[in-house]
Amino acid sequence: MRVAIAGAGAVGRSIARELIGKKHQVLLIDKDPAKVQPGRVKGAEWLLGDACEVANLEEAALEECDVVVGATGDDKVNLVLSLLAKTEFAVRRVVARINHPANEWLFTEAWGVDTAVSTPRVLASLVEEAVEVGDIVRLFGIREGQANLVELTLPEDAPCSGKPVRDLRLPEDTTLVGIVRGRRVITPGPDEPLEAGDELLFVAAPDAEEALQHAVLQG
Repeated sequence: MRVAIAGAGAVGRSIARELIGKKHQVLLIDKDPAKVQPGRVKGAEWLLGDACEVANLEEAALEECDVVVGATGDDKVNLVLSLLAKTEFAVRRVVARINHPANEWLFTEAWGVDTAVSTPRVLASLVEEAVEVGDIVRLFGIREGQANLVELTLPEDAPCSGKPVRDLRLPEDTTLVGIVRGRRVITPGPDEPLEAGDELLFVAAPDAEEALQHAVLQG
Protein backbone atom coordinates (compact mmCIF):
# COMPACT_ATOMS: atom_id res chain seq x y z
CA MET A 1 0.00 0.00 0.00
CA ARG A 2 1.25 3.48 -0.85
CA VAL A 3 0.52 6.21 1.70
CA ALA A 4 1.18 9.95 1.54
CA ILE A 5 1.41 11.80 4.86
CA ALA A 6 1.26 15.59 5.02
CA GLY A 7 3.09 16.81 8.09
CA ALA A 8 6.53 15.54 9.07
CA GLY A 9 6.25 16.53 12.70
CA ALA A 10 6.25 14.04 15.56
CA VAL A 11 2.80 12.67 14.64
CA GLY A 12 3.50 12.28 10.94
CA ARG A 13 6.87 10.64 11.53
CA SER A 14 5.41 8.21 14.04
CA ILE A 15 2.69 7.15 11.60
CA ALA A 16 5.30 6.75 8.87
CA ARG A 17 7.52 4.52 11.00
CA GLU A 18 4.59 2.28 11.92
CA LEU A 19 3.54 1.90 8.29
CA ILE A 20 7.07 1.29 7.03
CA GLY A 21 7.48 -1.34 9.72
CA LYS A 22 4.49 -3.09 8.17
CA LYS A 23 6.09 -2.96 4.70
CA HIS A 24 4.03 -0.11 3.25
CA GLN A 25 5.42 2.61 0.98
CA VAL A 26 5.32 6.03 2.64
CA LEU A 27 5.82 9.55 1.32
CA LEU A 28 6.20 12.38 3.85
CA ILE A 29 5.33 15.91 2.71
CA ASP A 30 6.22 19.10 4.59
CA LYS A 31 6.90 22.70 3.64
CA ASP A 32 9.33 23.26 6.52
CA PRO A 33 12.89 22.44 5.43
CA ALA A 34 13.85 21.85 9.05
CA LYS A 35 11.43 18.90 9.18
CA VAL A 36 12.42 17.32 5.88
CA GLN A 37 15.25 15.16 7.19
CA PRO A 38 15.27 11.73 5.51
CA GLY A 39 17.52 10.27 8.19
CA ARG A 40 14.77 10.66 10.79
CA VAL A 41 12.48 8.12 9.10
CA LYS A 42 14.47 5.49 7.26
CA GLY A 43 12.77 3.99 4.24
CA ALA A 44 10.38 6.91 3.64
CA GLU A 45 10.25 9.09 0.56
CA TRP A 46 10.29 12.85 1.19
CA LEU A 47 8.90 15.91 -0.56
CA LEU A 48 9.60 19.51 0.44
CA GLY A 49 6.51 21.54 -0.41
CA ASP A 50 3.13 22.90 0.65
CA ALA A 51 0.56 20.09 0.72
CA CYS A 52 -2.17 22.61 -0.13
CA GLU A 53 -0.69 23.31 -3.57
CA VAL A 54 -1.89 21.13 -6.43
CA ALA A 55 1.50 21.28 -8.20
CA ASN A 56 3.19 19.70 -5.20
CA LEU A 57 0.55 16.98 -4.96
CA GLU A 58 1.01 16.25 -8.65
CA GLU A 59 4.75 15.93 -8.05
CA ALA A 60 3.92 13.53 -5.21
CA ALA A 61 1.81 11.44 -7.67
CA LEU A 62 -1.04 11.51 -5.20
CA GLU A 63 -3.29 9.68 -7.67
CA GLU A 64 -1.11 6.60 -7.12
CA CYS A 65 -1.67 6.61 -3.35
CA ASP A 66 -4.10 4.25 -1.67
CA VAL A 67 -4.37 6.46 1.41
CA VAL A 68 -3.63 10.11 2.17
CA VAL A 69 -3.18 11.30 5.75
CA GLY A 70 -3.47 14.93 6.85
CA ALA A 71 -1.31 14.90 9.97
CA THR A 72 -0.22 18.52 10.24
CA GLY A 73 -0.83 20.69 13.29
CA ASP A 74 -3.06 23.00 11.24
CA ASP A 75 -6.68 21.96 10.73
CA LYS A 76 -7.02 24.22 7.68
CA VAL A 77 -4.16 22.44 5.95
CA ASN A 78 -5.57 19.01 6.78
CA LEU A 79 -8.98 19.97 5.39
CA VAL A 80 -7.65 21.49 2.16
CA LEU A 81 -5.41 18.48 1.58
CA SER A 82 -8.34 16.13 2.18
CA LEU A 83 -10.55 17.95 -0.30
CA LEU A 84 -7.84 18.04 -2.98
CA ALA A 85 -6.93 14.39 -2.45
CA LYS A 86 -10.51 13.27 -2.89
CA THR A 87 -11.73 15.63 -5.64
CA GLU A 88 -8.60 16.20 -7.74
CA PHE A 89 -6.76 12.91 -7.31
CA ALA A 90 -9.57 10.44 -6.49
CA VAL A 91 -7.71 8.95 -3.52
CA ARG A 92 -9.70 6.02 -2.19
CA ARG A 93 -9.25 6.75 1.53
CA VAL A 94 -8.44 10.02 3.27
CA VAL A 95 -7.65 10.25 6.99
CA ALA A 96 -7.37 13.62 8.71
CA ARG A 97 -6.11 14.71 12.10
CA ILE A 98 -8.30 17.11 14.11
CA ASN A 99 -6.18 19.41 16.26
CA HIS A 100 -8.92 21.56 17.77
CA PRO A 101 -12.18 19.90 18.91
CA ALA A 102 -14.19 22.99 17.90
CA ASN A 103 -13.37 22.19 14.27
CA GLU A 104 -14.58 18.59 14.41
CA TRP A 105 -17.86 19.38 12.61
CA LEU A 106 -15.91 20.36 9.48
CA PHE A 107 -14.17 17.01 9.06
CA THR A 108 -16.82 15.29 6.95
CA GLU A 109 -17.20 13.74 3.51
CA ALA A 110 -18.06 17.22 2.22
CA TRP A 111 -14.38 18.06 2.76
CA GLY A 112 -13.19 14.72 1.42
CA VAL A 113 -12.54 13.18 4.83
CA ASP A 114 -13.31 9.48 5.18
CA THR A 115 -12.00 9.12 8.73
CA ALA A 116 -11.30 11.95 11.17
CA VAL A 117 -9.17 11.39 14.25
CA SER A 118 -9.55 13.70 17.24
CA THR A 119 -6.86 13.14 19.87
CA PRO A 120 -8.99 14.50 22.77
CA ARG A 121 -11.90 12.24 21.77
CA VAL A 122 -9.66 9.18 21.47
CA LEU A 123 -8.06 9.88 24.85
CA ALA A 124 -11.45 10.38 26.49
CA SER A 125 -12.66 7.08 25.02
CA LEU A 126 -9.59 5.28 26.32
CA VAL A 127 -10.16 6.70 29.80
CA GLU A 128 -13.77 5.52 29.73
CA GLU A 129 -12.74 2.13 28.36
CA ALA A 130 -10.31 1.72 31.24
CA VAL A 131 -12.84 2.35 34.00
CA GLU A 132 -16.34 1.54 32.72
CA VAL A 133 -17.72 -1.99 33.10
CA GLY A 134 -21.09 -2.82 31.60
CA ASP A 135 -21.42 0.45 29.69
CA ILE A 136 -21.09 1.03 25.97
CA VAL A 137 -17.88 2.98 25.24
CA ARG A 138 -17.63 4.51 21.77
CA LEU A 139 -14.05 4.14 20.60
CA PHE A 140 -14.15 5.29 17.00
CA GLY A 141 -16.55 6.60 14.39
CA ILE A 142 -16.68 4.96 10.96
CA ARG A 143 -17.93 6.61 7.77
CA GLU A 144 -18.87 9.86 9.45
CA GLY A 145 -20.98 8.33 12.18
CA GLN A 146 -22.83 5.77 10.08
CA ALA A 147 -21.32 3.14 12.37
CA ASN A 148 -19.12 3.09 15.46
CA LEU A 149 -16.54 0.78 16.94
CA VAL A 150 -17.76 0.30 20.50
CA GLU A 151 -16.54 -1.64 23.50
CA LEU A 152 -18.44 -3.30 26.33
CA THR A 153 -16.72 -5.05 29.24
CA LEU A 154 -18.71 -7.96 30.67
CA PRO A 155 -19.44 -7.58 34.40
CA GLU A 156 -19.32 -10.53 36.78
CA ASP A 157 -23.12 -10.98 36.75
CA ALA A 158 -23.61 -10.82 32.96
CA PRO A 159 -26.14 -13.54 31.97
CA CYS A 160 -24.13 -14.38 28.85
CA SER A 161 -21.00 -15.19 30.87
CA GLY A 162 -20.08 -18.83 30.33
CA LYS A 163 -22.24 -19.11 27.21
CA PRO A 164 -20.97 -19.38 23.63
CA VAL A 165 -20.95 -16.41 21.27
CA ARG A 166 -23.72 -17.99 19.16
CA ASP A 167 -26.17 -17.48 22.06
CA LEU A 168 -25.85 -13.69 21.88
CA ARG A 169 -29.00 -12.19 20.42
CA LEU A 170 -27.60 -9.04 18.90
CA PRO A 171 -29.75 -6.32 17.35
CA GLU A 172 -29.67 -5.61 13.63
CA ASP A 173 -26.76 -3.55 12.29
CA THR A 174 -24.44 -4.92 14.99
CA THR A 175 -21.49 -7.30 14.64
CA LEU A 176 -19.12 -8.71 17.24
CA VAL A 177 -15.65 -8.30 15.71
CA GLY A 178 -13.29 -9.17 18.56
CA ILE A 179 -12.83 -10.23 22.17
CA VAL A 180 -9.96 -8.97 24.31
CA ARG A 181 -9.27 -11.33 27.19
CA GLY A 182 -6.24 -10.45 29.27
CA ARG A 183 -3.32 -10.36 26.84
CA ARG A 184 -5.19 -12.29 24.17
CA VAL A 185 -7.14 -10.96 21.20
CA ILE A 186 -9.70 -13.57 20.16
CA THR A 187 -11.58 -13.88 16.88
CA PRO A 188 -15.15 -14.58 18.05
CA GLY A 189 -16.18 -17.90 16.55
CA PRO A 190 -19.69 -19.19 17.35
CA ASP A 191 -18.43 -21.72 19.90
CA GLU A 192 -16.14 -19.31 21.78
CA PRO A 193 -17.36 -19.09 25.42
CA LEU A 194 -17.75 -15.62 26.92
CA GLU A 195 -16.15 -14.82 30.27
CA ALA A 196 -16.66 -12.11 32.87
CA GLY A 197 -14.14 -9.36 32.24
CA ASP A 198 -14.08 -9.92 28.50
CA GLU A 199 -13.83 -6.71 26.48
CA LEU A 200 -16.23 -7.18 23.57
CA LEU A 201 -15.64 -5.07 20.46
CA PHE A 202 -18.61 -4.40 18.18
CA VAL A 203 -19.27 -2.47 15.01
CA ALA A 204 -22.72 -1.00 15.52
CA ALA A 205 -25.04 1.60 14.09
CA PRO A 206 -25.44 4.51 16.54
CA ASP A 207 -29.15 3.87 17.07
CA ALA A 208 -28.46 0.20 17.91
CA GLU A 209 -26.12 0.86 20.83
CA GLU A 210 -28.80 0.92 23.52
CA ALA A 211 -30.35 -2.30 22.24
CA LEU A 212 -26.88 -3.87 22.08
CA GLN A 213 -26.18 -3.06 25.72
CA HIS A 214 -29.54 -4.53 26.73
CA ALA A 215 -28.99 -7.69 24.65
CA VAL A 216 -25.59 -8.39 26.18
CA LEU A 217 -26.33 -7.47 29.79
CA GLN A 218 -29.97 -8.55 30.09
CA GLY A 219 -30.02 -11.48 27.69
